[in-house]
Amino acid sequence: MAAADGRGGARGHLDGSGRLRVIVLYDGGAEDWTTEDVQSVLEPVRAVAAVLRRAKHKVRRTAVHAGLDWLDAVRSADVVFNLCEGIGGISHLEYKVASAIDLVGVPYTGAGAWSMTVCHQKPLLNAVLGAAGLPIPDWATITPNDQLDRFPLPALVKPAAEDASVGIDQGSVVTTRAALRARVKHLGASFSEIMVQRYIHGRELAVGIVGDRVLPISEIDFSDMPVDAWPILSFAAKWTPGSAEDAGSQPVCPADVEPALAERLVDLALRAWRAVRGEGYARVDFRVDQDGRPWILEVNPNPDISTDAGLARMARAGGWSYSDLVLQILSEVTSRQASTPASAPAIGRVQA
Repeated sequence: MAAADGRGGARGHLDGSGRLRVIVLYDGGAEDWTTEDVQSVLEPVRAVAAVLRRAKHKVRRTAVHAGLDWLDAVRSADVVFNLCEGIGGISHLEYKVASAIDLVGVPYTGAGAWSMTVCHQKPLLNAVLGAAGLPIPDWATITPNDQLDRFPLPALVKPAAEDASVGIDQGSVVTTRAALRARVKHLGASFSEIMVQRYIHGRELAVGIVGDRVLPISEIDFSDMPVDAWPILSFAAKWTPGSAEDAGSQPVCPADVEPALAERLVDLALRAWRAVRGEGYARVDFRVDQDGRPWILEVNPNPDISTDAGLARMARAGGWSYSDLVLQILSEVTSRQASTPASAPAIGRVQA
């Protein structure tokens, strides 16, 4: 994939043959963060740093806080391994971190600021994907005072500029006008912009991309969801271990997908990733309706790469170790053509 934003070249060799000064960058958090919040951020930081040290790189972990003091560390690095998903827990500020690194001129892993901005703003993402002719469910941005008499039901109501399923629970899927109005009013008390999107009944599948390689397709198995629960990845399903929704939404990788559908999903995922000028690594989420038609739900640049997260699971299903995944992400910075680490087998190559 071609670089989209003119990011600078590396100051050293990123193919594992040279000892690099690598900054692992992450969100330093907020005063109201719990111990669990801190640990969820530090787990991938520690795991990535350990891999890089074993590869003989010189590694420094650096937290991002408000202000630009952290840039002093960045200036001294050959490359930044960017795991920063926000500033002070505010996720939509992650693009500012990438923008600041761009100004310093140090190469960094993952997506650029433009891609982050587009993908984080769900209405903007849908507009970009729609303009590219990609299949997305009917959607609209709304306020509590908007008329909602014509939007197709059932619908999913969610914040327009959040990720990680923030603001999504079992009340997010609505089947009546009264429930739709009530849900919009409920979210309007906490979020400035709300999006409503047609709810797609069907399978939930995801395609992972690292550089120019496609990882095995993953699926969320909702078969153990409570009988009265919607099969969705709510906040509880993602972040409340042991909850009924967590137990009822189990990842399966590789997914049992017929070849024609798999080919279609990969094609759509790559087209979506290119539409947002994607670089680095990503996960594209789909719903496949009861007629077998795929619909794009999300494009996630820089998805979680914790050892137990979806992208790592996809990599393992394709024969990569966790170290392979981390080193592939690092080596992609300069090549932008995914030169696989020597020990990592090829999984599937993105076709230009």
